[in-house]
Amino acid sequence: MMSELNPFIKIRRDLHQIPEIGLLEFKTHAYLMDYITALPQEYLEIIEWETAIIVRVRGKVGAKTIGWRTDIDGLPVSEETGLPFKSIHPNQMHACGHDVHMSIALGLLTYFSEHQGQNHLVFLFQPAEENAGGGKLLYDAGVLDAWMPDEFYALHVQPNLKVGQIGTKVGTLFAGTCTIQAKFSGKSGHAAYPHEANDMIVAASQFVNQTQTIISRNVDPIEGAVITLGTFHAGTTGNIISGEASLTGTIRTLTPEMSRLMQERVRQVAHGIEQSYQCQVELILEQGGYYPVVNTEKETTELIDFMKDHSKVDFISSPTAMTGEDFGYLLDKTPGAMFWLGVDSPYGLHHSMMSPKEEAIPLAIEVLEAFLTMKIN
Repeated sequence: MMSELNPFIKIRRDLHQIPEIGLLEFKTHAYLMDYITALPQEYLEIIEWETAIIVRVRGKVGAKTIGWRTDIDGLPVSEETGLPFKSIHPNQMHACGHDVHMSIALGLLTYFSEHQGQNHLVFLFQPAEENAGGGKLLYDAGVLDAWMPDEFYALHVQPNLKVGQIGTKVGTLFAGTCTIQAKFSGKSGHAAYPHEANDMIVAASQFVNQTQTIISRNVDPIEGAVITLGTFHAGTTGNIISGEASLTGTIRTLTPEMSRLMQERVRQVAHGIEQSYQCQVELILEQGGYYPVVNTEKETTELIDFMKDHSKVDFISSPTAMTGEDFGYLLDKTPGAMFWLGVDSPYGLHHSMMSPKEEAIPLAIEVLEAFLTMKIN
């Protein structure tokens, strides 16, 4: 006889089927609200904003507020896991594990809706982590003003860690990111008459090559940074010189200062391409809310000490990663920490076959119930 499915694994499977792009998480929002409003309401207060949900569990005294954040959006990825509960939305998938994040958050909220602490506990179900810097949008709109945590915590699934492993570090855990959009405009023409045209494939290709030299010749090799240009679109057929080309990509750095340097050098390269190839380059660099995730010393040390002492946790000291996460914006405003949760998948984050091991969900709920209980009492 099969054992009954853990309720929060079932929730994860329900949510996995309905991934939605940031700020369009309408089904997800409805599912979360149906669950949250069915919980005991004696200690709960709820605010909704766009597709975000903020729930405060009132403390008996309320001298401080501890925050827990989960992201709720999916990715524009076509799922290839073959799971019986795979996404029902074409070209949308929870390929970054936000379905796991949400199920853990609901597990924690369920527990604390019946176990009131001395201090307040705020749960932020945040939209648009992947595409629009939802943490920044919420903060800038003043949504968190009344209940702004004194400390904020969050996790992210890590396919490279085993179930039971949790990893983090004091200081910069994840990089800050900046998107690159570049459009090159020249003059199209016949392939047989290149002197009568202005080839934007050549110009854009030079932009690709020259931006890579920024890393090798402008960045301290001890510090590190990344420029990746992930899309290149140009041309219509093989015998026509393309008068237009477009690129998109990302800059990833560990400090705001390095991000500013990289952005300035990319602008200079674009200007040089305009002069050298007598074309126009429309360049858009947008940092949004993707600051580096910088874990503050006191709060992170306390988290690490707790995890090292917990019998069900194998704590791992994590290196800094060039992963981007908009929780960095909230950590820029308040102390706190983010950590990796091991889910042991052979496929990495954002992969169409990423499938975390679900036993990480009840384990995380159990461990974090104890951690947050300690924090609010």
